[in-house]
Amino acid sequence: MPRCSEELTNSRRDEIINACAALYESMSFKEITLKEIGKITSFTRTSIYNYFQTKEEIFLALMQREYEEWVTDISAIMNGNEIMDVEAFSDALARTLENRKRLLKLISMNLYDIEADSSLESLISFKRAYGSSILAVSNCLRKFFPKMTEAEIQNFIYAFFPFMFGIYPYTEATEKQKKAMDEAGVNYVCLTVHDICFQMISGLLKGSAAAVQD
Repeated sequence: MPRCSEELTNSRRDEIINACAALYESMSFKEITLKEIGKITSFTRTSIYNYFQTKEEIFLALMQREYEEWVTDISAIMNGNEIMDVEAFSDALARTLENRKRLLKLISMNLYDIEADSSLESLISFKRAYGSSILAVSNCLRKFFPKMTEAEIQNFIYAFFPFMFGIYPYTEATEKQKKAMDEAGVNYVCLTVHDICFQMISGLLKGSAAAVQD
């Protein structure tokens, strides 16, 4: 594909993704349709199919971009610091997610259905971005806590990344959800994204003798 044509395609895809992101600020996944996206872009619903086969693919592309931007944030931690202790690293990584509430909201959705209704090509691109985020966090652990074994790093990843899927619904409960929990007698504590992430990250690292020793 000629470079100018590739740049135009990417620009049009970005316009569609940006429109989806804008709608997602005030609308739910179910409410957002290709017709709604078309209303705030230069595309008709039919022409959107030239760039994305389904609505789910657009959301997957948005999640991919969010992961890529998160990787940039994590890389800044790694490249901007030579030494970090457990407290400092936990605070820094927690703050990257505090600034990525859209990512947390997106991954709290039913990712299985979104991936199922996306093409293999789109799914591969997304998984590359997701994999890069795992690698970025792993590399930070290797740099700042060099005595951690690969098994300990893997255990951190296995615990922290699944945990991320529940951050948004726990920290962003609606008034209706809060009322329901009160009426149901559920004992809950409202925490910020930073608070809950800091506690989880520092707790995982403090559970590793190698990390604490450093």
